[in-house]
Amino acid sequence: MDPLFGKAHIRESLAPGPSANEDDMQWLAGVTPEVLNQVRAALPAARIPAAVLVPLVEREAGLTVLLTQRAATLKDHAGQISFPGGRIEPDDADAWRAALREAHEEIGLTENFVEFAGYLPDHWVGTGYRVTPVVGFVNPAYELRIATAEVHDVFEVPLNFILDEANHKPRERNLGGAIFQVYDIPYGDRNIWGATAGMLLTLRRQLQAR
Repeated sequence: MDPLFGKAHIRESLAPGPSANEDDMQWLAGVTPEVLNQVRAALPAARIPAAVLVPLVEREAGLTVLLTQRAATLKDHAGQISFPGGRIEPDDADAWRAALREAHEEIGLTENFVEFAGYLPDHWVGTGYRVTPVVGFVNPAYELRIATAEVHDVFEVPLNFILDEANHKPRERNLGGAIFQVYDIPYGDRNIWGATAGMLLTLRRQLQAR
């Protein structure tokens, strides 16, 4: 296995706790300060705390990323490819516990199959959520129980496919008059885009920086 994708390297590349600063625009890495400020001004002022689990399944052939396709009937992000997650509730001890709870509620993934790896930088998204991504290693013996009101499907994508720059498709986006480039990750008949693609590309940068 490429050491870039190994468990030890991934752990060392992640933070032990959630972001302690306002650097929550990692999905815009590489844009000019002017564009960054324009996008910030266009996003909702409220930042609702949320968390997602970035599940890396430990398959014999290599790590895979467990992803969901959201139900078409949902109010926000209907039909999109996403990680299990949602709002951080008052009873959640931290973002890790919130991500585990949401993963259990949405797809039936129980915490005894998930091993904590670390945190990615927070992501502030267009719907006003400040999302804390928590990475976990998942035992491949996991069992799913899908909440069909929220999740249409669950599937896995090899991590080395996701992290390969050749599989990143550039796309121009306009937000608040700011024009910038983002990347989608097509996989078969699915398209990973938006915040999910942004978090995965942040993971790639974290691994490369290490």
